[in-house]
Amino acid sequence: MATPQSPDLPDHFEKVAFRDLAGWEDDDQHKALAAFQRFCSNPESFGTTGLSGHEPANLKALCHAAADPGITTPDTARQFFETRFTAHRITGPGFVTGYFEPEVTASRNRTDDFSVPLHRKPEGLEAIAAESRPAGWPPEISHGRRTGNGFSELPDRAGIMAGALDDENLELVWLSDPVDAYFIHVQGSARLRLTDGSVMRVGYAGKTGHPYTGIGKLLVQRGEGTPEDFTMAGLRSWLSENPERRDALFGENRSYIFFREVLEAGPDDGPVGAAGLPLVAGRSLAIDPAYLPYGAFVFVEAGFKDPDGSGRNFSRLMIADDTGSAIRGRTRGDIFTGSGDRAGRIAGDIRHEATFTVLVPDPVRPDPQAMTD
Repeated sequence: MATPQSPDLPDHFEKVAFRDLAGWEDDDQHKALAAFQRFCSNPESFGTTGLSGHEPANLKALCHAAADPGITTPDTARQFFETRFTAHRITGPGFVTGYFEPEVTASRNRTDDFSVPLHRKPEGLEAIAAESRPAGWPPEISHGRRTGNGFSELPDRAGIMAGALDDENLELVWLSDPVDAYFIHVQGSARLRLTDGSVMRVGYAGKTGHPYTGIGKLLVQRGEGTPEDFTMAGLRSWLSENPERRDALFGENRSYIFFREVLEAGPDDGPVGAAGLPLVAGRSLAIDPAYLPYGAFVFVEAGFKDPDGSGRNFSRLMIADDTGSAIRGRTRGDIFTGSGDRAGRIAGDIRHEATFTVLVPDPVRPDPQAMTD
């Protein structure tokens, strides 16, 4: 039975026992601990959202404890969590989707076959902070372009598709399929097989700041099908069957993403997430950073079969290390499934109710050696 939480945690946190987490005993928490250790090597990646136990000194001591050479198995990792954390379920209905890193063919130069661009970030693009928001600035637009006369609104997706940025030489790379380009915008990253034989990875660099609108949701509202019809595969099928309606539908999602070439991740690493670290397939969770900090452990229970082939429903300890335009609210998550076609199929089928349980670190007595390492 959940019990009310202490006053230093949000009211929507309810303390629960680890034994009451469905699937906790079956998970390989050692993999989650390995994903956490990326943060320990890059402590600036930890989030700033206030959460008990996520103070810098406590995290540093926790990282030192996580490096114990005796933690080598799922059982020893599970014991680590059960003795150093307290589980708190987030109340209210939750929902998860999946995302992945597409792999498509591309060209560094425009050709007849490759004519759909991914754009670099325009000069002067900035988030509009509360203290810098111009008078009369539309409240739903989060970014703008700083000029000598203040901020100006960037064109939205429809405007950019119509050529509003064509004179600025912002084209980073060229794709052959506008549908591939759109889904790369939704995913926020991609691995590209270039026509010269090399491989290029692109990642998020900024956005126009216009609100995100899911085009599958629009089609459901218009009676084109049910939510189950518009998984990623179903949406791709609809776009293929309705090419004359495709671009107008794309334009209704005003949000537009800019990209950069990612050089800091190795070829075998995942794409770089919002925390600045390569994502880990099956362990990285995109969250709303207004509610949870990057680096937080979140145990996710959801009503779809775990892709590991065990036959069990998905129940894994994950790491909050990314976010996205559509990920809003304290019980909304996006599960990173990996790179390539198989990962895309898995991600496209995830649209499920979920339960989120945050593992809050207990206060750690700093080890003098840990504080000087």
